[in-house]
Amino acid sequence: MTAPRPRLVLDTNVCLDLFVFRDPHAAALADALASGRVEAVSDADCRDEWQRVLAYPQLGLDAQTQADALRAYDAVVRVLADSERRPPPERALPRCADPDDQKFLELAYAADASCLLSRDHALTVLGRRNARAGLFEIMTPQAWAGVDAFRSARA
Repeated sequence: MTAPRPRLVLDTNVCLDLFVFRDPHAAALADALASGRVEAVSDADCRDEWQRVLAYPQLGLDAQTQADALRAYDAVVRVLADSERRPPPERALPRCADPDDQKFLELAYAADASCLLSRDHALTVLGRRNARAGLFEIMTPQAWAGVDAFRSARA
């Protein structure tokens, strides 16, 4: 029997690294997504935020670049149906210092993700607390790549 693919939640900055800036630090993640070795999930709210961020004037992205980034996202990130979400936890999830990022914690829990990938300190600082609570991991894409390589070598 084949083990299920690891399920990941990507925050908006990680999506920018992957789909707009093509950051080499996210290359291992990009490869894992493209090969289908991992599954990335989102929900309607997080996808809407992604689309809004692409239009931020400070990014200076023209309409074609925005459309390309959205298309690249949609090709490898699946929007979770409401019926696939597990019910809210009995105990409250850790609170993110940035209320705008709380939705990523909630999504990772609801999607039963193995990991939330973020470069945002307000999220990554919660990683140990989450681990102690037996919840999903929270780490940067670079840290995830190292852990993934280690786990793959052991498999």
